[in-house]
Amino acid sequence: MKKILLFCFCAGNISLSQAQQFISKAVIEFEVKTNIKKTMGNDSWDELMKSQLPDFKTGYYNYIFSNGKSIYKFDHWAEQKIPSFLRNEDEKNQYYFDHANNKFFMQKSVYGTSFSIEDTIPAIHWKLSNESRVIAGFNCRKAVGIIMDSVYVFAFYTDEIMIPGGPVSISGLPGMVLGLTIPRMYTSYIATRVSLSGVNDAVIVPVASKKYYTQSSFRSALLERSKDWESSDDPESRKWIDQFRWNAFL
Repeated sequence: MKKILLFCFCAGNISLSQAQQFISKAVIEFEVKTNIKKTMGNDSWDELMKSQLPDFKTGYYNYIFSNGKSIYKFDHWAEQKIPSFLRNEDEKNQYYFDHANNKFFMQKSVYGTSFSIEDTIPAIHWKLSNESRVIAGFNCRKAVGIIMDSVYVFAFYTDEIMIPGGPVSISGLPGMVLGLTIPRMYTSYIATRVSLSGVNDAVIVPVASKKYYTQSSFRSALLERSKDWESSDDPESRKWIDQFRWNAFL
């Protein structure tokens, strides 16, 4: 009887230790959905485009991390007909983080122009919540953050995945963000798979560039380019200009 109890005790401890095993290296697939119709204006051209588009564009991205470094980039689209002008820039954007050295590199395509940004990791003010949910098999806790001064983001992170990262430029929580919603951008990010094998450390590098912007100089350049876009003839123009800027800065 004692042997049986000892066996059960050991087996339970093994199961518990496996359940509490923390992950420091993996590939995470994210499904990203954006309600493209809600990001568009209401003029005659936009209304014509809306009639030919699905409500959402859905893409899949990979977040690859190892040894405190990560890269987030496009992988493939869902099977749907989306015009190239709504796809091309998403396919080119990349985000690299070196958490140990607080370094951040972003490659952004904006209306055909490529910008390389190098700076310290963006600071996000987070407020933790007691709400929780399970995503991709991991227990996650909710946190609410503010980016770009006024845009709320709602994240679910797990401390079982040790890197303090997330999709796009989201970071700074005590674990990995597996679920993210940005209501004002009509976009959600959800981890669909976490793979512990097949991690290629060689791809976790920033895109090389001859010229780098800081986050501040990049923001100034984009604001300068878009300062005259608002139209008094289109009361909805402010809405899509804000969408453009938020997407560029994210």
